Amino acid sequence: MKMTQALLASCLFMAAPLMAADYDVDAAHTTVQFKVGHLGFSELVGRFNTFSGTFSMDDANPAAAKASFEIDAASVDSNHEARDKHLRSPDFLDVKQYPKMTFVSTVYEGTKEKGVLKGTLTLHGVAKEVAFDLVKIGEGKDPWGGYRSGFNASTTIKRSDFGVNYMLPGIPDEMSINLFVEGVRK
Repeated sequence: MKMTQALLASCLFMAAPLMAADYDVDAAHTTVQFKVGHLGFSELVGRFNTFSGTFSMDDANPAAAKASFEIDAASVDSNHEARDKHLRSPDFLDVKQYPKMTFVSTVYEGTKEKGVLKGTLTLHGVAKEVAFDLVKIGEGKDPWGGYRSGFNASTTIKRSDFGVNYMLPGIPDEMSINLFVEGVRK
């Protein structure tokens, strides 16, 4: 009887990574980054420092994957305080009127290793469907007794689609969004 219980317990433990799991985004090990051209001379890379999110993954049913993120627009950080102040202004993010940016997934197409996560991005008060290319990096037990999973996701948007038209075309319309995500299983 004890042998049967031990065998059953070990089978359940080994199957745990294959079951659906919900994760909280670990902000200390996650980066929300953007990249946009600068006057045709170079590319500017920036990030958002304050955000939260959740995601769910099911290796047995990848189509059930989902994610949601909320980003504090005022946390924009381009490594230049004067530029960051301008990015927070009505010319760009208008953080007083639109303090949050959100993404809520609607569908995932792909395998457990890579695919496309589609959903609604709300930026500058405008909601649009976007598609993130997603690549799973890995998952497993961490040294502190938890369980983690990570992925990278990227997309390209046109800022004009979200009503951010300042200095077009001097500052290009297209910008990339890159997420480097690590989550802790709930």
